[in-house]
Amino acid sequence: MVSGYRNQGYNFTITSSTAYDQKWIYGRNTYENIDRLVDSIFTNFLSRPGVRQPIFTSYCDGQRVTCDGLSQWGSKYLGDEGYSAIEIIRYYYGSDMYINTATSVAGVPSSWPGYNLTIGSSGEKVRQLQQQLNRIAQNYPAIPRVTTDGVYGSETAEAVRIFQGVFGLPQTGITDFPTWYEISRVYVGVSRIAEPG
Repeated sequence: MVSGYRNQGYNFTITSSTAYDQKWIYGRNTYENIDRLVDSIFTNFLSRPGVRQPIFTSYCDGQRVTCDGLSQWGSKYLGDEGYSAIEIIRYYYGSDMYINTATSVAGVPSSWPGYNLTIGSSGEKVRQLQQQLNRIAQNYPAIPRVTTDGVYGSETAEAVRIFQGVFGLPQTGITDFPTWYEISRVYVGVSRIAEPG
């Protein structure tokens, strides 16, 4: 099945064919470490100056199947040599490749601040986090309500820690990237439940 990107005026196509793209199927088994890794980088994308459509990359094991893109063992050996992720990408695709991060994600009420929120953090992002936690607490009473003051104190850290426990995240009390988006996801879910049909 091919989605209608060209029908919407774009000059590229994203398919759901595993011959070209990765495919995710709801309810299938996942590995927890890969799940966490995807959560931490899912807003990252490759770019090249002057190129607006998605960059096509291919990935082969380099032994049984070879292609013009990354190879499984080649990138592994480069990693062993101390190459960073972007250095490995540039090795295969040229020096004008960059890893960018989307500033916002559709359906998420407030974008990631770009750094972890922890005790001592303050400002509008902390206030948004506190408001979302308090709304979530209406549906998940194990999560304590917090003062919406824009200050990330021990009270907010404890609410985050309990939220993380309820939703299967590492219980650090720190709002890292995966925690921020899980709070946003749950907030959107409970808010929609409360909306009149």
